[in-house]
Amino acid sequence: MAYTIAIAGKGGTGKSTIAGIIIRIIKEKKLGSVLGIDADPNSNLAEFLGEKTGETIGTVLDELASHPDKIPSGMTKDRFLEYQVQTIVQECEGFDLLTMGRPEGPGCYCYVNNVLRNVMAKLTKDYDYVVIDNEAGLEHFSRKTTGCVSVLLVVSDATVAGLRAAKRIRELIGELKIKTQKRFLVINDYEKKIEKEKLDSVGLDLIGRIPKDRQIATLSSKGESLFKLKKSSSFYEGLDKIIDNIIE
Repeated sequence: MAYTIAIAGKGGTGKSTIAGIIIRIIKEKKLGSVLGIDADPNSNLAEFLGEKTGETIGTVLDELASHPDKIPSGMTKDRFLEYQVQTIVQECEGFDLLTMGRPEGPGCYCYVNNVLRNVMAKLTKDYDYVVIDNEAGLEHFSRKTTGCVSVLLVVSDATVAGLRAAKRIRELIGELKIKTQKRFLVINDYEKKIEKEKLDSVGLDLIGRIPKDRQIATLSSKGESLFKLKKSSSFYEGLDKIIDNIIE
């Protein structure tokens, strides 16, 4: 079973950047094979890692819903979907990527949830690590399509809105009975001290603070890969310490 690291939080808190750097660290430290899953409808994890976003599970589901006749004779819908998902995994240098996307057709996820869950379970068994860049609403977790999570990192900035969103995510995890072995809070773009009462109100153990880093903003503005971020940068060093504490 893959060691799964999932990242969630309010939009704009740097989830995709953190997911990308985690994938980079696992690759560079040669910890094992890694699959990155972009589960945010605003898919940009591939671009952050210097790759083009390929086909998504959403487009596969749309195609299947629009053209069910494309299922080969003698092949079940379940097996065909499993095959299609496997073919859209992007094989990159040192890591693989899968983009979930979102289908346009109404109700597309409803009839394939069980199948998709089985497909993801089989797919992730082929990797040592799986890193999931999730949307704030935890959609794919709530549908239980991503299985049990080894570590959930809830990302927030120092704002009241960010911390409130982090608290709500923690509450959602309990309400939806999502299986997570460990849950932590990460403060990104950290510049000044946050009152202990505000941190305690989130209800998650704080595992690290990642300082504000101008290099990240520069790379983002130029659309350049996170692999160009210097290891000496405060962002990389801050996240590297966090990874040392959560990876087994």
